[in-house]
Amino acid sequence: MAIDLDVSRELLPLAAGARQEPSSWGARHAHDPTVVRDDDGTYYMFSTDAVANSEDIPAGVHIRTSADLVEWTYIGTAFDGVPEAAAQWSGAVGLWAPDVVRWPNGEWHMYYSASTFGSNTSAIGLAVAPSPAGPWEDRGLVVATRKGEHSQNAIDAAVTFDADDFPWLTYGSFFSGIYILPLDRNSGLPLVEGDLGSVIARRAKSVEGAVEGAFVLYRPEEDRYVLFCSYDSLFNTYNMRVGVADSITGPYRDFRGTDMTDVGASPEAVGTKVLGGYQFDGGTGWLAPGHNSILTQACPDGMEYFAVHHVRFAADPSQHVVQLRRVFFTASGWPLVSPQPFAGVQRETLPAPVPVAGTWQVLRFAPESADLVRAVAMELESTTGHCAVSAGAPAHIRLRTVAPIGGQDAVELDAVVFGSWDWTRGRTALSFSGIDQHGVAWSGTQDAPR
Repeated sequence: MAIDLDVSRELLPLAAGARQEPSSWGARHAHDPTVVRDDDGTYYMFSTDAVANSEDIPAGVHIRTSADLVEWTYIGTAFDGVPEAAAQWSGAVGLWAPDVVRWPNGEWHMYYSASTFGSNTSAIGLAVAPSPAGPWEDRGLVVATRKGEHSQNAIDAAVTFDADDFPWLTYGSFFSGIYILPLDRNSGLPLVEGDLGSVIARRAKSVEGAVEGAFVLYRPEEDRYVLFCSYDSLFNTYNMRVGVADSITGPYRDFRGTDMTDVGASPEAVGTKVLGGYQFDGGTGWLAPGHNSILTQACPDGMEYFAVHHVRFAADPSQHVVQLRRVFFTASGWPLVSPQPFAGVQRETLPAPVPVAGTWQVLRFAPESADLVRAVAMELESTTGHCAVSAGAPAHIRLRTVAPIGGQDAVELDAVVFGSWDWTRGRTALSFSGIDQHGVAWSGTQDAPR
């Protein structure tokens, strides 16, 4: 199967000094992305417009479209600059981190952020449109914070409908953490005017409170909520963490049961790390993946989930691109992400069952390290003996490392094995994501089946 050059170019940084017109961007030059699907099947991506700090970059929330979640076309902005109320409050010259969601009345709501870097004089605004393509009508401010007056930072909005189909707004960043508050089901504004919500995740002052880009996913299969957020610096050490809760307001706890608001624990130990910077042997090095949203859609086997996030090129961290990765849930219900960016259903479909036992290129996302993880060759096997994964749905199995690692005993993983596209070798392959008994996430792609 030949790899599409229009897709593979997204896996290489541009030459130094190279410039691109917006029409040729594809999935490049997008931060803080979210993706929705319109009734006609078209996917729309919305993203931050101010990342380049350049007069050449149009302001007003960037919009891209796609038919397959792989190839993206830039189509313009949602607004002509920053809406007046948001500009007056924040002094922003661009908009950050839009979240777009279908409202119960059939309209589309966009929650956008207006701020300046390093300040919590910020605002989250609301705009409404009949379709993701617009036109977008600004409805003013939803949440606003001011330096010296509030501890919160009104950026990075995301909306979740709870088990009773009521909307909640998650927002926040550095400063005092991530907050959540209920919205009015009709207007989309705060249920209680002026409500700034309650905290659901925060980090210690020793790491400058470095948490942002939160998104809450409700899973009706388990009647449980999953909090995704990004730790550390968006420039080089971003990494994605998760926690789960029985209530949308928390408490959200990681795999080891630590509350995501616990500032007394080691800052690196809180939150289960599911993705960080990494590189497969011979492949592109990816740095600082983060600020993800989750796209949920129906598929033949039920529901499928995609983490939509931006990531930087390790060879040139000034350049970045959007990637989508499949999100899987282990047999015990723990969320994990694919080690391979999504390449389309056809590319990821295995032609026949593939034995699990064999040599794999394996990544271990140690929570205490922000370093780029380099894949290592490792023998894996199923604990149930001979096991082959078919071309269809992912398989929930337990994997075990055959050889000791660094003097340690063999590790057993609660894992999901699935078809993927190996971008390094340009072929369909078997991949896995799993979690060990210590709450450390592992991922990998098989070299070749036995």
